[in-house]
Amino acid sequence: MKKLVSTLLVFMCLLITVPAQAQIKFGLKGGIDMSKVTTEIGDNATGFFVGPMMEATLPIIGLGVDVAALYSQSGVKYNGADEKLKSIEVPVNLKWTVGLGSTLGVFAAVGPQFGFNLDNGVDAVLESKKCAVSVNVGVGLKLIRHLQLGVNYNIGASKIAGKYLSESNEYVVDNFRKNSWQVSLAYMF
Repeated sequence: MKKLVSTLLVFMCLLITVPAQAQIKFGLKGGIDMSKVTTEIGDNATGFFVGPMMEATLPIIGLGVDVAALYSQSGVKYNGADEKLKSIEVPVNLKWTVGLGSTLGVFAAVGPQFGFNLDNGVDAVLESKKCAVSVNVGVGLKLIRHLQLGVNYNIGASKIAGKYLSESNEYVVDNFRKNSWQVSLAYMF
């Protein structure tokens, strides 16, 4: 009797199981980065980011992963000059999408972002770190199956620099973290 019940349960599970295949899409992403660097050396400047992205989604439950490799350029205004922080940012977000038909969807995303500093012109003013980690929290819209419009807040979890050159030409130790509001537009192929 136990074998019969077990066999029936396995058979019923197989009948009601819907095959889950991840939908993988590739695209291009770009946007505006409005950074707030925790520093006393100057005002913040607006920058941009652009690069390829990949999204894998489970179609029935709308849960997926969003990964990108973005060239990012943000900056700090220091002594009347715009110093640029250039980096490659790799966000890895867990994304949940709720579809409102095939032409419209709403998503929420959260995950870590890994930043790798490039040769910065700002190194004359800041001693920047080689890499940094931050946390993304965002929401957005999926439009017409190909466009994604998103708003994201990026919270700096590690320092981007440890020292800065003061006006008296002395290095001062400080805790520099970068928090950003990001507005993005992506086109998925």
